[in-house]
Amino acid sequence: MASHAATLHRFPDPVATPTEAELTLSANAETVLARRYLARDAAGNIIERPSELFHRVARVVASAETAHGGDAAATERAFYDLMARRAFLPNSPALMNAGQPLGQLAACFVVPVDDSMPAIFDAVKWAAMIQMSGGGTGFAFSRLRPAGDHVATTGGAASGPVPFMDIFNSATDTIVQGGRRRGANMGILRVDHPDIVEFIRAKLDPRRLTNFNLSVAITDDFMRAVAADADYALINPRTGLATRQLHARTVFRLISNLAWQSGEPGVVFIDRINAAHPARHIGVIESTNPCGEQPLLPFESCVLGSLNLAAFVTDGARDEAALADATHLGVRFLDDLIDASRYPLPQIEAITRANRKLGLGVMGFADLLIALGIPYDSDQAIATADHVMGLVERESVAASRALARTRGAFPNYRGSSWDTSGAAPMRNATTTTVAPTGTISIIAGCSSGIEPLFAVSYVRTVLEGTRLTEVHPGFRALAEARGFASPDLMSRLADRGRVRGLPTSDVPADVQALFATAHDVSPEQHVRMQAAFQRHVHSSVSKTINLPASSTPEDVARIYDLAYALDCKGVTVYRDGSREAQVLSFGGDAASATETTTTEALPPDGGCPECGHALFHGRGCLVCESCGWSRCG
Repeated sequence: MASHAATLHRFPDPVATPTEAELTLSANAETVLARRYLARDAAGNIIERPSELFHRVARVVASAETAHGGDAAATERAFYDLMARRAFLPNSPALMNAGQPLGQLAACFVVPVDDSMPAIFDAVKWAAMIQMSGGGTGFAFSRLRPAGDHVATTGGAASGPVPFMDIFNSATDTIVQGGRRRGANMGILRVDHPDIVEFIRAKLDPRRLTNFNLSVAITDDFMRAVAADADYALINPRTGLATRQLHARTVFRLISNLAWQSGEPGVVFIDRINAAHPARHIGVIESTNPCGEQPLLPFESCVLGSLNLAAFVTDGARDEAALADATHLGVRFLDDLIDASRYPLPQIEAITRANRKLGLGVMGFADLLIALGIPYDSDQAIATADHVMGLVERESVAASRALARTRGAFPNYRGSSWDTSGAAPMRNATTTTVAPTGTISIIAGCSSGIEPLFAVSYVRTVLEGTRLTEVHPGFRALAEARGFASPDLMSRLADRGRVRGLPTSDVPADVQALFATAHDVSPEQHVRMQAAFQRHVHSSVSKTINLPASSTPEDVARIYDLAYALDCKGVTVYRDGSREAQVLSFGGDAASATETTTTEALPPDGGCPECGHALFHGRGCLVCESCGWSRCG
């Protein structure tokens, strides 16, 4: 389809924007907004309504237009309309901090950890400052010398990266992000670091590194050694010399075994990430944000926002013109967000403004498929993912180029892959990312990220302890329209969560096919779906590859091989029932449904650390379906 670059200046008619009375929100959305986002006075009392929150954010972000000669008032109305219709929402720090004293609006940060005691503790301090402002932090510990290595200043032996990670973990324990949520970390170590085996095994103790997601940075050389059944060298980062060799398949099997057991560590294909990085002339990417979808240079941050694909369906058909217009407006919003934000450190502000990376993604993909009558585990779903994300990528690039014509290219543009390709200048080094959208999808009332439904129906415990049966609205509407809805069916669905496997006399076969849940979808289809989106994403994709409880470590290894073959940039797997202390949010007796999935620091009963209610593993990490708490946010 034709580019909508020329429509960048055209804003929706504000008359169509919902009023406060028309701004209908689910009970969960209201809970999440009240608990995390709505402004409070000094005594802790809520002092704004949801519409006022959207006005607050729109006003602060649109204020950046003035510096570029734009119409701040018209842009504010357009931004408000987009958010009030829940067609687009920015990352949580923007919703929490816009117009507030913190003023920090970015979600993702990577902090460098250099090989000296002062540098390590500088990184701890920097991480604390970022997490206090609401950001998530990623670290690569690959620069640290291995355990037992010589320390010249003391004449002693180094402890290695993993013990230092315990210090970062303890610091995070004491921090509540922006006064609203706990901190989150990503810890990454290269597969050729001499301490890689200790790192892979670090979470065998469930009390350790509870505030970290862990991923192994896999190199192309390592994958070639795995394929060749060969050894590979471990390199001391202090000297650059090989220390010894390990058998690649043995290490690969260890990663697969531990991921099979607990879901961690994940893997990131670090050479692939750097090869695709548009600003690789500036430096080397070593780490990602906590959920893995945003690789960043040291000190770099990124702003995220997500388009609700379910909002762009009319009478069973995609409204691609509206999606293109919203993509342009989303890029403008995020570019303004960079200028409107305050930054915890001058180093972060400098490189963030120099590269101006955006992470525009999508949510509500499963709802889009249902509205179009397409089963998630079908070839047509893969084709839809390819088409829709291809549109978002093309239009986001067109929008960035349109902004560059009036605002200038990002300062590090010269020498970037955008520059050397001979194409028109870009305002932003990257424009696209797919984030897990844990809480913002609850506010938007749509499915999270690009994941399938968690369940068609489940029992939700609200804060007062009342248990409510919730059913996907699309399923309820279809069941009522076709005459097979009944209280008994809805009750049974709340117990089992899934419609597949029921007698077709209860739920017709075509409806069972349409309403696929995460564990109805084969692991291979999960990977293919991630790869379809990755083809059109500049950064990376947050996606959980769900495996049944009967899966083996060899199945995990095959998933890693497939993801690498399909050009994914990383993989996170979760085998059903593989972690401790998770209570599923469906089942007749939530207290007895002890299918376990986390090593998080949780209350003694294993519930949500904010409200104590049930958690489930999805959207890239643990999520509370009652209040929306998520370590990844």
